[in-house]
Amino acid sequence: MSAKTDTEAKDMYYEALTAIETHLVNVSPGGLTYIAEWRGGNLDHKMGHLACFSGGMIALGAEDAEEDKRAHYRELAAQITKTCHESYDRSDTKLGPEAFWFNSGKEAVATQLSESYYILRPEVVESYMYLWRQTHNPIYREWGWEVVMALEKYCRTEAGFAGIQDVYSSIPNHDNKQQTFFLAETLKYLYLLFSEDDMLSLEDWVFNTEAHPLPVNHSDSAGRVGGQL
Repeated sequence: MSAKTDTEAKDMYYEALTAIETHLVNVSPGGLTYIAEWRGGNLDHKMGHLACFSGGMIALGAEDAEEDKRAHYRELAAQITKTCHESYDRSDTKLGPEAFWFNSGKEAVATQLSESYYILRPEVVESYMYLWRQTHNPIYREWGWEVVMALEKYCRTEAGFAGIQDVYSSIPNHDNKQQTFFLAETLKYLYLLFSEDDMLSLEDWVFNTEAHPLPVNHSDSAGRVGGQL
């Protein structure tokens, strides 16, 4: 929201990203890049659905990184987003589990039923939207449309949409809940993925963690704000 004038926040971000790369980012034997979880000094080789927002975050951050690191961050963002797509693509429903592992010869799949559910989460399509806006690579819209079709097939109910308890079963068992973030985030990011770039332009708006758009303060560039909240 500071129009890229908050240098303290910028420095903190790149410091944190360096630590994430140093301690958490791994590449599986199959070539999938993922962000592992650090628990009590031990590394769990699994990635949560919630962490899949990081592809979009890193893509955004690449734009203002040191010039010699921009290409690296763009590629890292693309690879993490690809891994999150794989977690969807390797399920029977083409929807992703709550968490997916990289061990015992298995990659990007949940290994227990307690992590096999999907509750309409937005993080993967969030990264698709940001990567599309940054690259205009049509693969991100293709992946987004796969999600739309899967939601229609497996999550739509008579009263709206509901999560499913096992993404690896083609016969959905609904949890009878439409999470609030489904409307606020998942559908919003899908809508923006298929909209023109000037629809809530990333030059003029910042999305907070719940996808609420906050205007960038262009006080030094009069007339650039594209709208009002």
